Amino acid sequence: MSKLVLVRHGESIWNLENRFTGWTDVSLSQKGIKEAKDAGKLLGQKHYVFDIAFTSLLCRANKTLEFILAEMNLDIPVVKTYKLNERHYGALQGLNKKDTALKYGEEQVHIWRRSYNIRPPLLSLDDPRAPKNDPLYKDMEEKDLPLGESLEDTVHRVIPFYESDIVPYLKDNKNVLIVAHGNSLRALIKYLENLNELEIVDVEIPTGKPLCYELDENLKILKKYYIGEGND
Repeated sequence: MSKLVLVRHGESIWNLENRFTGWTDVSLSQKGIKEAKDAGKLLGQKHYVFDIAFTSLLCRANKTLEFILAEMNLDIPVVKTYKLNERHYGALQGLNKKDTALKYGEEQVHIWRRSYNIRPPLLSLDDPRAPKNDPLYKDMEEKDLPLGESLEDTVHRVIPFYESDIVPYLKDNKNVLIVAHGNSLRALIKYLENLNELEIVDVEIPTGKPLCYELDENLKILKKYYIGEGND
């Protein structure tokens, strides 16, 4: 049996300000730092041990992972990849969600946020927010840099990485920690739980709450629970 633990990063500054974040590289809020540290303390108290950790290229996830490992006093390999980045929110990035709803209507914003295969308004290539203009992605090919993504697009980059880079550890009975983002984790949960496009719409992942999947040798789910809520 192996354990796969998923943690959505702690609250970010833009979560606090109710703004669309996506690939914008914002830091954790003070509450987010506490959430990350509390997650690490909880995992330590429950005697979890991991063999490897995976995270995105974005600092809110990186810092959350750093705090978790520090609280656990755990030194393990860490793999960082853009394939675990948050869904790219295109031209919505940086906008206040309430203001955007007033401008475009709540129904339209709900469609952009929660539909499975509808992309938000896309960025133009010359927009400063476009990933190709970000030094973080300077070594990547332009075709791999989105100007906006649906959840379906996010699934298409998260799942191949999971299958190629994470599954081998799980099949070797290793325990794996993934610290990422609401939508990249939703993409993975859709796959793990075989949810359809309607079922995934209502899945919410709280910040800083470790979610554990116990998997058998065929990576079928034996048990799923939020750690510390009485089921572990």
